[in-house]
This record gives sequence, structure tokens and C-alpha cells, in this order.
Amino acid sequence: MKDKVALVTGAGSGMGEAAAIMFAQAGAAVVVADINEAAAKSVAEKITAKGQKAIAVRCDVTDGQQVKDMVDKAVETYGRLDAAFNNAGVQSLVSDIADLSEDEYDRILNINLKGVWLCMKYELLQMRKQGSGAIVNNSSIGGLIGMPGRAAYHAAKHGVLGLTKSAATEYAAKGILINAICPGTIDTPMVQKMIASGDLREDEAIKGMPIGRLGRPEEVAATVLWLCSPAASFIVGQAIAVDGGFTIV
Repeated sequence: MKDKVALVTGAGSGMGEAAAIMFAQAGAAVVVADINEAAAKSVAEKITAKGQKAIAVRCDVTDGQQVKDMVDKAVETYGRLDAAFNNAGVQSLVSDIADLSEDEYDRILNINLKGVWLCMKYELLQMRKQGSGAIVNNSSIGGLIGMPGRAAYHAAKHGVLGLTKSAATEYAAKGILINAICPGTIDTPMVQKMIASGDLREDEAIKGMPIGRLGRPEEVAATVLWLCSPAASFIVGQAIAVDGGFTIV
């Protein structure tokens, strides 16, 4: 990724932070975007402290103007946009689908699905001008399977795969490769919060994975980096499960 420019949303912690750091280690200038500006700045400072390039940008991915401004800032600062990891997302409340409120459904779909579409829209406008680029969207194992109590979350994550596949068919011949990852249970602050609240039992999650442990953010980040690199130049519109084998059993 030497001399490339990478944009990561939801980069203030977890998988996004790991990806931002890994892009920088690989030589890219990184735009660290998060709705939590302080968290974004903290990650950007970790990167620049090592002599690598990064800027922090506050962005609410449900706001089209903020997303446009984020991409514009990337291009104004570094001149181009070569890679994007659309990672920003939230977990839903556990609820029977019949008891799910309209407000909660809208919140999850706006952040986890509309947010990905908005990011792709403005990233693609820039990449189309360049005739090159790579985009990775963060779906979930919830984009591949269904689970009780998480209908809104799974609807959004299935939608991310639909967006990814459709966009990939439009842009592959234009030099822009678009794929998705589907992480399983990764040891992030979000997952630790779910465990602490009783929303998720760590032993149950691990029992469902042949690998016998939670995933690490860096393992997800490595997959993202690969999909944005020349090594993945023939990978188009795929949903790569990074789940310790959860979806194969």
C-alpha cells in the first residue's frame, strides 16, 4: 500500500482501528473516520507517532453531507483515494421481531445499511474519476445466516452483501474492486460490551467456532488489507467469512 490512500470508517476502535493501523504499517496514508471524534484523533495520533501518515475526521455515516465532506477531505489532503473499508456499524438490541420498535429498526438500517451505501456513493465518485480503487464493506456472519432476536441487524447486514454484489458488477470493469467481509465474533469493545450486559455468552460463541476462540481485530484487518491489495486483483463481489469456521458447522 506504499503511497496509497486509505479511508476507514468506524476507525476509532475495534476492527476499524486495527485496519487503520495496518494500512499505515503497509505504507498508506490513512483517513481515520469515526462519529467519536476523540477516538478518531487518538487512533490517528498512534499512527503519526510512528512517523506514518494519518488524519482524523468526524463523520456520521447516516448524513450524506458529512460523508461527502469526509471523502472530499481525504482527496484534498492526499490527492486521491485508493482503498476504503466501510466498517462503521452498531449492534441491535436483542428483540423478538414482533416486539422490535420502528425507531430501533430505522436506527439499525440507517447506520448499518444506508451508511454503507452513502460511503460507497461518494467513494465511487472519486474512484471512478481515477479509474482505480478497492472497497471492502463490513457485513457480518449476520449477512450470511439468521439468528433469533436480531432481525434488524441481520436485515441490514444481508443488505450490505446485496449492495456489494450489485456494485461489484457495475465497477469491476472500471478498475474498481468491491468485496465484503463477514466477521464472526471478534474480540472488540462492542463484543465485550455485549458480553458484560449478558447479551452474548462468550462460552456459547466460542463453542460454535471450530477454531475454539474469539477472533482478533487484526485478523479481520489482515483480510481487509489483502482485499485492497494487488494480491486480490481477481476477487470481485465476494463475501469473505472471517469467523473461525462458525458458518461451516
